[in-house]
Amino acid sequence: MEEIIEGLNNAVKAGKTRYVGISNCYAWQLAKANFYARENGFAEFISVQGHYNLIAREEEREMIPFCEDQGIALTPYSPLASGRLCRPAGETTKRLKLDAYARFKYDKSQDADAGIIERVKELAESKNVLMTEISLAWLLRKSTAPIMGVTKKSNIDGAVKAVELELTQEETDYLEELYVPHALAGVMAQNGKQKAGDVV
Repeated sequence: MEEIIEGLNNAVKAGKTRYVGISNCYAWQLAKANFYARENGFAEFISVQGHYNLIAREEEREMIPFCEDQGIALTPYSPLASGRLCRPAGETTKRLKLDAYARFKYDKSQDADAGIIERVKELAESKNVLMTEISLAWLLRKSTAPIMGVTKKSNIDGAVKAVELELTQEETDYLEELYVPHALAGVMAQNGKQKAGDVV
């Protein structure tokens, strides 16, 4: 960790980058890294890119409260859960069939997630908007700046329109109500097997 922090600080000092961010870590790892940086006068992480969307809300346990307390920006990736939050549950696409990593992240919880996806669909229909807009509007309500990839123009249109779509507290509660805690998947699950102090 010390070598990484010092290397990133050198990049800031050399003018090669203005700020540094981190992705896929636990809140304790971010706290430890920024404490070390602060103690030594080095550049601290000012943003976190984590896995966060309506059907993957584990960042709410510790990371989001920590970032809010420390003024660290949240830039979540996979805001549409690899397409699962922009089409009805059960509807398939070429990507859903071929994206093995996304299936690894989401297939185990698809039964629990189906009800949430159905509520996104219901709310989108009631407002005459795309499911994409509802899913992103929910994230924007959480004071995040989501990072999304697109495969077609409608994805961009939905993202732009989501900025102007405001969800009420009642609508937000409706979308969140069915969520149940998920097991961590992907790199975070692998990180969980490491012992404290390991560099991620």
